[in-house]
Amino acid sequence: MAGEIDVRLGVTYATHDGVALAGDLYQPKGAGPFPALVAVHGGGWQQGVRAAFQYWGKYLAERGYVLFSVSYRLAKKGHKAFPQAVQDVLAGIQFVRGSAAALKVDPERIGAIGASAGGHLASLAALSGTTFAGGYPQDQFASVSTKIKALAGIYGVYDLKEMYHRYLMQSPRENNIENFLGASPMENPRLYFEASSINYATVANNHIGVFLSVGTEDDLVNRATQTDAFLLALKQANFFVRPCIVQGAPHYWANDPIDEPGSLPGFVAPRLVRFLQERL
Repeated sequence: MAGEIDVRLGVTYATHDGVALAGDLYQPKGAGPFPALVAVHGGGWQQGVRAAFQYWGKYLAERGYVLFSVSYRLAKKGHKAFPQAVQDVLAGIQFVRGSAAALKVDPERIGAIGASAGGHLASLAALSGTTFAGGYPQDQFASVSTKIKALAGIYGVYDLKEMYHRYLMQSPRENNIENFLGASPMENPRLYFEASSINYATVANNHIGVFLSVGTEDDLVNRATQTDAFLLALKQANFFVRPCIVQGAPHYWANDPIDEPGSLPGFVAPRLVRFLQERL
């Protein structure tokens, strides 16, 4: 049953290297505690806004989930954002857990959702354990756990080396992945391994439930070498993983209104909720 919600925009959750990081909070009305999702927008690691999840925030809050859509630091040519962007997302998770009582959140029921580049950052935050943690000990909730229970990736990027070469074919003058990481795979192959969430699809991490959605006609991120390859790696490591394939869908549709007739997010939304009911 859909219910009333509270919305708080521009909530500062951390300050990293002088940059105030903000998030938009969507909460069900009521006593709680509620399960929560930290949402991470896409935009090729170089652009995008947290308002991309405004429709998801309302939809999920009406169904009993808190959603906190975060901003993170973006890359540009000559100014990398790795691992800083991942550390920003981790701080968002810590903020939600550390503020659980005030936010009416169940601290044991926190997940992450991300689309495109946000799918990469959400999955890396979910699966990389303590690899990127501890970078900002001054954070209010720096000592709080970053563990999550469920992950939802929407047309995400999970293998950065493969995506680097795809960008190279599409736009040889400037490469988003190289801008984000600060090096090419020929210069630093280990960096690409450490930054790719597919490499963290291990048995040790398989307590996390995973939902993966992608369109059959994605014209930017290759389904076979990204979502399908990640899905296989997760299955081989015995994860609970539920795919949601959207027929005819290209890239970049998760921001659309959910209740619009024929909406692609409208197809995904009830399936995501069923997954969350089971795994979060």
